[in-house]
Amino acid sequence: MMTASARLGLMGWLTLTVVLASDLGPNQNMEFTFMLPAGGTECFYQTTTRSDTMEVEYQVIAGSGLDVGFALISPSGYRLVSEFRTSDGIHMVDTTESGDYRLCFDNSFSKMSEKMVFFKVIINSQSNTAGGQEEWADIAVSESVVDYRLDEIREKMDSVYRRLERSRQVQTVLKAFEARDRYLLEDNLWRVSFWSCLNVIVMLGVAITQIYTLRRLFDDTKRVCT
Repeated sequence: MMTASARLGLMGWLTLTVVLASDLGPNQNMEFTFMLPAGGTECFYQTTTRSDTMEVEYQVIAGSGLDVGFALISPSGYRLVSEFRTSDGIHMVDTTESGDYRLCFDNSFSKMSEKMVFFKVIINSQSNTAGGQEEWADIAVSESVVDYRLDEIREKMDSVYRRLERSRQVQTVLKAFEARDRYLLEDNLWRVSFWSCLNVIVMLGVAITQIYTLRRLFDDTKRVCT
């Protein structure tokens, strides 16, 4: 069970990090953090076109056991990935189908504890890449009088964009790890504090009992008459 401070901190992080990003470049990303209720199942849908590549990454940030079930189902109904009671995972689909992929998270095995789950979907669309190259080609034709090497500039800009995008993805994953570590620390702190107080109370009780017993042993209740 989450403590009040841990739950408040994680919900604050949830409010700040729930992001649905649709970029104009070749990468179309979706990032989402949600609460999976106890005994429940949640499914999300991601639309893709044929011959794209898709990467799905998820991890359980908070909740008892830090585990959920995960399934990735193709538009044709084929179950590509099926995992049971895992804390995180990364899965790649090299060649996607045209339609909606279904991402399902299962917490039906836990009847008492809800889970906080973070996941992201990265799609590399070949059609968008081809369209971008055609736009650059059109610019190169219409601006042929310009002495700049547009192909070289385009390659450098694409390289910078990919690196920046990868940096943003890594930072998002690190934030999710930080939230999970914070939850574990606060939960462990509550347990340590509880058992420490209990041990102190037991020690005080034992000490008082020992003192009382020793005093009774040396307490002479008989009086000698002279």
